[in-house]
Amino acid sequence: MAARRTAVNLVGRFARASAPACRAATRWTNTSASTLGTTRFAAPKALGARWYSVKNTDPDAIPGSTEWDFQMVRSQANGPKQDVVLVDVREPLELQQTGKIPGAINIPITTAIQSFHISPEDFADMYGFDRPTKDKELIFYCKAGVRAKAAAGLAKNAGWEKVGVYYGSWLDWEREGGEVEKVKRGEGPERD
Repeated sequence: MAARRTAVNLVGRFARASAPACRAATRWTNTSASTLGTTRFAAPKALGARWYSVKNTDPDAIPGSTEWDFQMVRSQANGPKQDVVLVDVREPLELQQTGKIPGAINIPITTAIQSFHISPEDFADMYGFDRPTKDKELIFYCKAGVRAKAAAGLAKNAGWEKVGVYYGSWLDWEREGGEVEKVKRGEGPERD
């Protein structure tokens, strides 16, 4: 069997691995090809463990991004600044099950990765609201911070200069007793 080296995609199926395993997964890992030519990928041993992103200690943080904590997000939710937009990047079903931070908009990053690269008209047709303008600061959160960081990188790449990440995300918001806005079926991108 021939050994090959390949990069493992952190945003893909390994996003739920533990922090040390995720750092290891972003490095080159050995894979082997069977005699039939199929490739088997080496997965982190901690696959299945949840990676909780609480503090931005990651050396690969989005350059120029702002780290938001519970108090900052609560302040925004209670008295929103017009130049800041909270963006929940979880899937609509997750929001229906748990609710969301008051005032946040939903742009599900996993199923709609193109959202920051489509025209404003297509965005409005897809989501039912106008896309935030590029002069706004976008603050991203998800369940544990992993998808939020990926979304901040996508937005930065698409031309938004002011992006931030709430690394504690929904798990921190819930643990700290943050107010919850209920989401009904039919709201958001997958509305009926």
